[in-house]
Amino acid sequence: MQDNKIVQNTDEEFDVLVIGSGITGGWAAKEFCEAGLKVLLIERGRLVEHRKDYPTEGKGPWEYPYRTRTDNLLTERDHAIQQQCYAFNDTTKHFFGNDRELPYTTEEGTEFSWIRANQLGGKSLLWARQTFRLSDYDLSANAKDGHGIDWPIRYKDLQPWYDYVERFAGIAAGQDNLPQLPDSIGQPAFELTKPELDFQAAMARHFPDRPVVTGRCAHLTQPSNIQLELGRVTCQARHECYRGCSFGAYFSTQSATLPAAARTGNLHIAPNSVVHSLNYDEAKKRVSGVRVIDNDDLSEREYRGKLVFLCASTLGSTQILLNSVSKTFPDGLANSSGVLGRYLMDHNYNAWASAIIPGYEEEYYKGRRPTGIYIPNTHFEPSRYHKKFIRGYGLAGSASRGNWQGMSSSDGFGADFKQRMTQAGPWRIWMGAQGEMLPRADNQVSLHPTRKDKWGIPQLHFNCKWSENELTMMEHARDTAIDMLQKAGFEDIQARATQAPPGLAIHEVGTARMGDDPKQSVLNKYNQAHDVANLFVTDGSSFCSSGVVNPSLTFMALTVRAAHYAVEQLKAGRL
Repeated sequence: MQDNKIVQNTDEEFDVLVIGSGITGGWAAKEFCEAGLKVLLIERGRLVEHRKDYPTEGKGPWEYPYRTRTDNLLTERDHAIQQQCYAFNDTTKHFFGNDRELPYTTEEGTEFSWIRANQLGGKSLLWARQTFRLSDYDLSANAKDGHGIDWPIRYKDLQPWYDYVERFAGIAAGQDNLPQLPDSIGQPAFELTKPELDFQAAMARHFPDRPVVTGRCAHLTQPSNIQLELGRVTCQARHECYRGCSFGAYFSTQSATLPAAARTGNLHIAPNSVVHSLNYDEAKKRVSGVRVIDNDDLSEREYRGKLVFLCASTLGSTQILLNSVSKTFPDGLANSSGVLGRYLMDHNYNAWASAIIPGYEEEYYKGRRPTGIYIPNTHFEPSRYHKKFIRGYGLAGSASRGNWQGMSSSDGFGADFKQRMTQAGPWRIWMGAQGEMLPRADNQVSLHPTRKDKWGIPQLHFNCKWSENELTMMEHARDTAIDMLQKAGFEDIQARATQAPPGLAIHEVGTARMGDDPKQSVLNKYNQAHDVANLFVTDGSSFCSSGVVNPSLTFMALTVRAAHYAVEQLKAGRL
């Protein structure tokens, strides 16, 4: 990034202010810059430069004092919550927030694990990169079973934008022809291992309604010209994704949308700028700019813009809106409906099963692929709902052989122990559930009445918990996984259904939902605030339901759809 494009203090009015530089903010910046608009991308954290600022990339575990494990005392002090994330270890901790500096509270009797990554690129540097499309079954579920309001869009509204983002981002995906899991425009899928292929065949015989497909992921397997032009190349299957990827092989802000935006000359970045609130012009009924607090010295400044795209993550955007009060909006900007902060949802990961796969001693594999197998939701419409719960879940997993790392918890020493470390262990399979959470008004996030963070911003207060529907669903997911592993002839099956708190899927959605009725929703079908015409919110807060599949691909599609709509409205003089 050119130094003259880094902004701190300025009186200039930008065409678009984009708040947040993660998956959605990066896309918004790219689309507006390529449309010829002058964009200021506002990020609360530090700059992270592609390739240069991946300090742990390529380092072996022997180069760390605890072999990539973290110092327990420091971790408990600074990352007590963040360490619960699948991607957190000594090689990635610099990309996670410091919990001591990012406090929040929870209602008595509830828990919520809020995972944060405050730097340029946000959680796009840390996401698991699994990419599936929502189907019409997901988008019509609320209307069909009466839980939550109807989505104001259907699959036909998103399909061209799914196509658009997939071509640019690069998705490794097979063609599965399933009604509940629309196919992606994909590059060649990653190969399944021989035990996975045999498991796939066995499940087709025993459970024809539970297809086992290859997981889809945002990794390049056959880069296109546009991807090569941006310096992105084929995935090397190193399994170092969470450290940052200099190959640009997985989709992130740094590898894809940021360089595309920057090459237009229209992108400006304001790092270390913690957005306190949005400024609302009562006379013009528009947002005129943002008030920010400097991340380092706590000084205040403002940025002005004609259009604001709020992409700060579901909870970050909601906190900003709730803290943006005025005469017109005493309960939070664009909150005439009163639903801002309500209907918080996350995916439920609380069921898993594993087993040993006998045989296959002559089989192995090459590399460490970023995906595995996926079993889509089979309860995808009311006629298929289970009698004890509504909606459904998917199962994701993989089969692999044990390696030398598995010996780290084994007893032994000397030549025999060393020799055993050179031998591959048995094949094992693991599967985990991802279940839908129903939209409920009492699952809410609000501003704490007295507690503030170091930037003087009221802390978020969570009141969110699983319902009996979600808990029962996970018990069924566990039992289903056991049944499948038994039918496959696997051994030493272990399984659990747990009650870990919401948040750990890092798929939080729903707190500023879209809808056709302004009395029941914050945004319209283009992610535009009903109450404030020049304000758009395009992250997960706009969701009306969680669906079953990973949401990031839909975040991207909604963002580019909203950006193109906004450009049309600007050109027509309606914004």
